[in-house]
Amino acid sequence: MRVILPPVTPEETVAHASPMIGNLGWAFYFTPETLARGKELGLDGFRFYFLGRGGVLGDVDWPVVQAAFGYFAPALVERIWTSARERVAPAAAAHEYWNCCAALGRARLLGIEDLDGFCGAAKAVNDAADPVGLTLYSGTRAQPLADDAPARAMQLLAVLREHRGSAHLLAVRASGLDAKTAHFIRRPADIGSFGWTADDAPAVTDVERAKLAAVDTLTDELVLPAFAVLDADGRHALLSGLDAVRAALA
Repeated sequence: MRVILPPVTPEETVAHASPMIGNLGWAFYFTPETLARGKELGLDGFRFYFLGRGGVLGDVDWPVVQAAFGYFAPALVERIWTSARERVAPAAAAHEYWNCCAALGRARLLGIEDLDGFCGAAKAVNDAADPVGLTLYSGTRAQPLADDAPARAMQLLAVLREHRGSAHLLAVRASGLDAKTAHFIRRPADIGSFGWTADDAPAVTDVERAKLAAVDTLTDELVLPAFAVLDADGRHALLSGLDAVRAALA
């Protein structure tokens, strides 16, 4: 049975959908199946993540990837990207990573009611999004979508996650913050996994915290036009589909 939701505005749709897209869109990154495929290619999980996600940018040098990813320490990106790139061509890794995304959809999302409706709504948002200035999103968006709904749904979640993530990074810079400072404020427990140490910590005052609070509002404003193309039925299809996918991936 289709979930019946109360009427929601485009702004409410962004507010409800964005956290779910952010949490669901990376679900395939480190699954056992993805890690196994990376191992077959000669890449450990972290190198497959970097090369698979960043390979949509092409065979570029590491500073390009560091700028597009935003939050990783440059030394970490240089080491991981350069060593991974020596083993597998970035475009080939990106293709394999995208297939891993599709595979998770086929394994976990089959049987969700009205998954075609969700895919239609998510694709409408993706088609309406302006990729200008959103480097990683632009590259991911160029990847072909699978024909079957379970795989396509997972890929659309991944690409819409990159949409907001790239918009958020743009908003961070527009606010006057650098990405490292924003990351230290927002995710202090994760700095080690992103290559930073306590010695790298920037000076953080209430000024920087206020700027970061404004970043979320600006990010919503940047992605809103894409979601605004949905009519009421489309908004309901997107949100009810996200709820169903979340349950299936739990």
